[in-house]
Amino acid sequence: MSTENDKPEVDGQEVAKHTTREDGVWVIIHNKVYDVTEWLDEHPGGAKIILKYAGKDATEEYEPIHPPDAIAENLPPEKYIGPLAASSIKTVVKEITQEEQVRQDKLAALPPLDEILSLHDFEALAKETMSDKAWAYYSSGADDEITMRENYTAFHRIWFRPRILRDVSKVDYSTNILGFKSSMPIYITATALGKLGHKDGEVCLTKAAGKHGVIQMIPTLASCSFDEMIDAAIPEQTQFLQLYVNADREKTKKIIQHAEKRGVKALFITVDAPQLGRRPKDMRMKFDDPGSKVQETDVVTRDEGAARAISAFIDPSLSWKDLAWFKTVTKLPILLKGVQCWEDAVMAVEAGMQGVVLSNHGGRQLEFARSGIEVLVEVVDELKKRKMFPNPNFEIFVDGGVRRASDVLKAVALGATAVGIGRPMLYSMSTYGTEGVERALQILKDEFEMNLRLIGAPTLKDIDANMVDASNISKHSTLPGESIFNTNYDRLATATLRPKL
Repeated sequence: MSTENDKPEVDGQEVAKHTTREDGVWVIIHNKVYDVTEWLDEHPGGAKIILKYAGKDATEEYEPIHPPDAIAENLPPEKYIGPLAASSIKTVVKEITQEEQVRQDKLAALPPLDEILSLHDFEALAKETMSDKAWAYYSSGADDEITMRENYTAFHRIWFRPRILRDVSKVDYSTNILGFKSSMPIYITATALGKLGHKDGEVCLTKAAGKHGVIQMIPTLASCSFDEMIDAAIPEQTQFLQLYVNADREKTKKIIQHAEKRGVKALFITVDAPQLGRRPKDMRMKFDDPGSKVQETDVVTRDEGAARAISAFIDPSLSWKDLAWFKTVTKLPILLKGVQCWEDAVMAVEAGMQGVVLSNHGGRQLEFARSGIEVLVEVVDELKKRKMFPNPNFEIFVDGGVRRASDVLKAVALGATAVGIGRPMLYSMSTYGTEGVERALQILKDEFEMNLRLIGAPTLKDIDANMVDASNISKHSTLPGESIFNTNYDRLATATLRPKL
């Protein structure tokens, strides 16, 4: 987007006059004025939301759900009207809803961080304090959310077989992930739209990961730019890149090679999203705002949800034959994120991949897809039969449903190098920012230390499949809810927030 210095300042009163198609629809984003009239019929979210902010400051609505370069990539340079006059910055109209005011009041009433004792606590508080749109996007799962709940409850079907009388006066839960040091066998997995939860977005995750020595997987669909997250890292901090493959391969190549140049250490290609699943909570939120009146002639698709609005570029034709091409454009280790059966894990080894993430996309894609931890059992078994595992050049990861260090240790015992944690990091970020994520990571460290002692394992290398009983892993349940998750942890929010409002 052009930002020529010769563009004159624009008075806020002039911006306020441009609220219709006839007069042109102007909005302010980061104190810059744009003419977005031509977006009315093309915007994935429809004309209504644009018209709501016509003549006003749209930054808070725009920033969380659009890629950082959305305007620069999609709006012609001449549609940049100019910088907002400094004298108008404090007087320009900003749309502040009653919901947002209530949310700010609740955030001000959050309990001290030292009262947060588990990742569940962050989730309960996030449900109380996040905007409806943000909660719907972060917490939503596919269809009836059975798969999302199964990801969580599957870990409950695995039980420990602790060993006793082992010297656990000192325990070490550090590990190596693809050859890179990690303070514990987790990484912060890629999740989109961080600024829906917190104004600083994914940079909060970057800073906390650096402080606690864990790896951050940078998402393609972040609210922050890729370079912002790279620049926020401390020296020698390890970061991976999650990639949604663009149908335009040149754009994909540019992203990969820029990431490699900036020091990213591995490429995780998402392979379970040729089309995004239906996420009813997110879809209902998309147009649950009366906004301004829209002409009857405005024809836009209104049932897509925030997720699809930012992901139309994903290539559904991606296939096994394309993997050879990725090897020609990068020297980074390449892993497949979203493998859901042993057959595809075997094919990944044969294709020369450096690993797989066993995942069903957090229960957000195909309903009744099995959990990553269940798939792990069969993948390790089948790879061992073919003498493909253990393999120093191929690592297995799991994500989805992890809320405790004990969940992670179960996965490690069954053959995983580490697990990815997504939503809990978003919830801790959304409630307390960077400090919340730091607290979440410290809680996990404390849990690792306790659990290693109690199961009789001084180090992660002392944990193997004999220390768990996974014989019931394939016995599924489709109950509509889970009482501890849905009631006990919600009491924290009820007790600490509501009386203070």
